[in-house]
Amino acid sequence: MKPVLELNQVSFGYGSELVLEDVSLHLHPGQFAALVGPSGAGKTTLLKLILGNLKLLHGEICFHGENLANGLMPRIGYVPQLESVDWNFPIIVEQAVWMGQVRNKSPWPWMTAAERSQVKSILDRLGIANLIGRHIRDLSGGQQQRVFLARALISKPDLLILDEPTVGLDIQTAEMILILLSELNRQGITILMTTHDLNAAAAHLPWVICLNRHVVSQGNPEEVFTEKVLNETYRGDMLVIRQEGMLFVQQKPHGHTHRDLVPKPVPGEMPGASDKASRK
Repeated sequence: MKPVLELNQVSFGYGSELVLEDVSLHLHPGQFAALVGPSGAGKTTLLKLILGNLKLLHGEICFHGENLANGLMPRIGYVPQLESVDWNFPIIVEQAVWMGQVRNKSPWPWMTAAERSQVKSILDRLGIANLIGRHIRDLSGGQQQRVFLARALISKPDLLILDEPTVGLDIQTAEMILILLSELNRQGITILMTTHDLNAAAAHLPWVICLNRHVVSQGNPEEVFTEKVLNETYRGDMLVIRQEGMLFVQQKPHGHTHRDLVPKPVPGEMPGASDKASRK
């Protein structure tokens, strides 16, 4: 079976600066993968290349074996970062989801009965049908994320792409979104998402791709999340802990605490006196 998505030696740069260099990876039907790496590693740029919003400098991107450069219009559902959306745009949930039907919309500037039914069905599937008439700005972060998931899914994409789907959400809501994505994946949807949350990726995603200009490593979290791979990816000291079948990742603590940064008072001097003197 051909991969849904295949990147072969992809390179891209802004001006003379290369952001991505010789990136090769592929996703098979039904795969659920996270793209991880530090800020500036090229994750969002890579998503834009896959979406066709940027032009390759070198290499090729293929969907089901066909090159994107041949004028291909792949069926991709895209969920942007919540912080990039204008929530004051005058639109209700039903209309926001309907906008995802770009390929199949009728020529009329209003929804047909069939389209309304389809919108209602996808909102039911995501558990937010009761929000259908609400303005998008009046929703919680988790509800907004589900609306944009519905918008991406209504066109029945071959690939669902999400850019930091849990950023800005509280821990419980972020967990709910990841569980929902896992359920959608079990239903056969191929998913690629970027994330900065390595622990969430380790807990929920079966495949991770470590990126920093090039692919450092890819595979299941147990194999990829090692101190060697993460140190190369993030170019810093990372700590990997395995305990009771769970995997935890964090940056190694520094040798100082916040107390070491606070000026020590001079013996016999009132606390804060040196600060006041320095401000005079």
